Amino acid sequence: MKVTVFIFLLLITVSAVNGAPKAGNSTTRLIVAFGNSLTAGYGVALDEAYPSLLENRLRKEKFPYRVVNAGISGETTSGGLSRIDSVIRRKPDIVIVELGANDGLRGTPVEIIQSNLGQMIKQLQKKKIKVLLAGMRLPPNYGTEYTDGFHRMYLDLAAKYKIPVIPFFLEGAAATEGLNQADGLHPTAEGYKLVVNHLWPYLVPLLSK
Repeated sequence: MKVTVFIFLLLITVSAVNGAPKAGNSTTRLIVAFGNSLTAGYGVALDEAYPSLLENRLRKEKFPYRVVNAGISGETTSGGLSRIDSVIRRKPDIVIVELGANDGLRGTPVEIIQSNLGQMIKQLQKKKIKVLLAGMRLPPNYGTEYTDGFHRMYLDLAAKYKIPVIPFFLEGAAATEGLNQADGLHPTAEGYKLVVNHLWPYLVPLLSK
């Protein structure tokens, strides 16, 4: 009889433990950092890339979010469009779209880049996912007409789809000594800290506590 009672009590205890939600998990939301090598963290450790630094900032500021790094080095907007479904399947609350730089460096027509980004944004919004668009700039040797059109594209997309845009994702870090790697394109670990600080005020209005 005593053995039966013990087993009964043990089953109740196990059931209660397994059925209880884990602390913090029930309200934790997801942000997907979706982009190319600037998101992946080319040349730095994973915990020094901006998605990891952003998650640390969110935790410090008591926002219940985790950040998934969905950056792939060399990614273009066409590649991003081909894998947007995999991002949607994660059911994120927010997606930070940082794409287009590789297209621009290849001289891809702005209309094509804009169309790819627009399709991604539409698919995300269709699923009620908030979007933060990260704008980029190109070196001046690509010509004023192309570089101006490329930069304006991000602002036009933000206006069309009514989403926030960071005018220049690398503002303050680009072309700054000590904040860029030897290639002059990718931030150092210190540079990524500046990227997160610059990104933060654009992201905060999208967050929930």
